Amino acid sequence: MELAEPRLLDALACLECFLGALGFVWILLVGAPYGRYSPQWRGRRLPAKTAWVLQELPSLVWPLCECVRASSERLRSWPNRILLAMFIVHYGHRTLIFPFLIRGGKPTLLYSWAMAFVFCTYNGYLQSRYLSQYAVYADDWVTHPRFLTGFALWLLGMLINIHSDHILRNLRKPGETGYRIPRGGLFEYVSGANYFGETVEWCGFALASWSLQGGAFALFTFCILLARANNHHQWYLEKFEDYPKFRKIIIPFLL
Repeated sequence: MELAEPRLLDALACLECFLGALGFVWILLVGAPYGRYSPQWRGRRLPAKTAWVLQELPSLVWPLCECVRASSERLRSWPNRILLAMFIVHYGHRTLIFPFLIRGGKPTLLYSWAMAFVFCTYNGYLQSRYLSQYAVYADDWVTHPRFLTGFALWLLGMLINIHSDHILRNLRKPGETGYRIPRGGLFEYVSGANYFGETVEWCGFALASWSLQGGAFALFTFCILLARANNHHQWYLEKFEDYPKFRKIIIPFLL
């Protein structure tokens, strides 16, 4: 198992890249069945908060389990510890804080939740096992420009993501319904400011980890969130006549 697992982790990383590209095409052509795009036909659904907690949970549980494993020898190294902590901090927020800040929230179709749950289990295993068992870094990697730049991008991206989610939550006053144009923060430049933040976050993580596994996660994130942001962008342009035409989709001034 010890000899086979590194090859398995590399194969899973390559597969994640392929799934990201496939997901990009699928979302552009078919759409993503959540929120405002959720189909009207009947189907089993989970409350929004419950769905978020349960679907993100594997990506929090996997690294925590690896942290308490006696055989997690690589976690004696500070670079491995910090990188795994970055992963835990993100999913700690997405599992234990973000869902409970949701105001209202449309119920999530069971099959949509299941796909998210499977991915979080898949990627949680991939990143956690790689960093806790097989990633080898020099002790001074934490002072390397790639690590420092990556960590700074990860932190900046997470802050942008959290701030953008805050803006979205406060678009409507209590009791109001309907949709509004997001204003403030990076929403002044792109339609998917929250998605931009998360993309920057995981690109920073990939740079700091300098690994196939981290890079695959960043690529998957970019593909899926670019497609989602494009859907949002087109929806806003069709929904609001006064929607700012200079706003880009996900990357300020570029895309």
